[in-house]
Amino acid sequence: MKVEQIYTGCLAQGAYYISSKGEAAIIDPLREVQPYIDRAARDGVTIKYIFETHFHADFVSGHVDLAAKTGAQIVLGPTDAHLGYDAHIAKDGEQFKIGDAIIKVLHTPGHTLESAVYLLMDGAGKETAIFTGDTLFIGDVGRPDLAQKIVGDLTKEKLAGLLYDSLRNKIMPLPDELIVYPAHGAGSACGKNMSRETSDTLGHQKKVNYALNAELTREQFITAVTDGLTEPPQYFPKNVMMNIEGYDSINEVLERGNRELDPDAFEEAANHTGAIMLDTRAPGDFAKAFIPNSINIGIDGSFAVWVGTLIPDLKQEILIVADEGREEEVVTRLARVGYDYAIGYLKGGIEAWKKAGKETDHIESIDPEALAAVPQPHILDVRKESEYQAEHIEGAENMPLDYINNHIADIDRSKPVYVHCAGGYRSMIFSSILKARGFDHVIDIQGGFKAIKDSGKFTITDFVCPTAVKK
Repeated sequence: MKVEQIYTGCLAQGAYYISSKGEAAIIDPLREVQPYIDRAARDGVTIKYIFETHFHADFVSGHVDLAAKTGAQIVLGPTDAHLGYDAHIAKDGEQFKIGDAIIKVLHTPGHTLESAVYLLMDGAGKETAIFTGDTLFIGDVGRPDLAQKIVGDLTKEKLAGLLYDSLRNKIMPLPDELIVYPAHGAGSACGKNMSRETSDTLGHQKKVNYALNAELTREQFITAVTDGLTEPPQYFPKNVMMNIEGYDSINEVLERGNRELDPDAFEEAANHTGAIMLDTRAPGDFAKAFIPNSINIGIDGSFAVWVGTLIPDLKQEILIVADEGREEEVVTRLARVGYDYAIGYLKGGIEAWKKAGKETDHIESIDPEALAAVPQPHILDVRKESEYQAEHIEGAENMPLDYINNHIADIDRSKPVYVHCAGGYRSMIFSSILKARGFDHVIDIQGGFKAIKDSGKFTITDFVCPTAVKK
């Protein structure tokens, strides 16, 4: 029997490949499914089952495509959702054979109503691992406020209570030596306080994970898991619906997005469609020269989260500017979170645009020393409120990138604004949006808050330790 975790860092997501005696199962596959098919072919095994731990909110799963391409059966936990595809709705305790191995379904409502974990047993019937989805993370549990966006009469408190019961009745009685394989690690918005570790023994988690503290009462648990939850990204419920209803094949999405457009064709598309021009280059490269009205969200940062936060319509047409050779990667990563309507990319990138004599814009960027020489600058700190409260430049205004659309009307267009985040990624997104909205006096502060603080040129508020998660 073979178990492999296939971890994707940009989504902090773990998919799983299990094989035994010529058969395989995939748990929580990503949207692009060819790597799983190739892996099974190399091992000479047939993918028999595709297990989904729940209807994911933070990414579009590959279950529909993988089933269509392999004939494998999709298995879901108990649900009455109206699916747009064929699937086996498992009963609590139902077992599935993969070669000599057995996977047992444990229904664990709480993160969502249909959430299930999958208990793996070897050929001798020994329980060896548990695939916990978003029910149990390393160091945390799944947030209980996402399903309420889909089912109207639910509350986060009601779901938290269900989660408490699921953990106590289904997971905590299991053997300590089981390996816990969750769907996410640190960096995912599906929990509050996840560890950077991506697996652990259940016994160790019983000792260190606050949610598995046997002395925690139901009321204390509900308070602990619901306290401090921030609003989830707006694309989460939309991804859930795609995972329930189905979606276009990834092949169609890639074909639509991987269209080469020369500068004239790119400009024509930008002028005669409603497409957003999304420039995915590094912030520093974008600042030097970009197509007017394009938005920068760098592919080498928290790309999916910021696309999902700032582009409200999953069906928004998108024109891509990327570093040469990375165009398909951009289309794929957009599709992972449900943005299926990329309609082409600029062939040759920004250099081709400039060689064609097309207009470019730029964003002025200054270092902290130069900023210190500006009398009474209007500084916008676009970090999260918690980061700002921990410490900030005295007199700086907090305007988190997450909520830019709510506050952009409050910015004085007639005066220069100096923008910073922690290191420069978010501030360039923010600055590019301001420029696209017609703000002419936008200056990015190089190196972000760290460089500002290290310069010693500014008065910084006293550090306040961010409020710890209540445990």
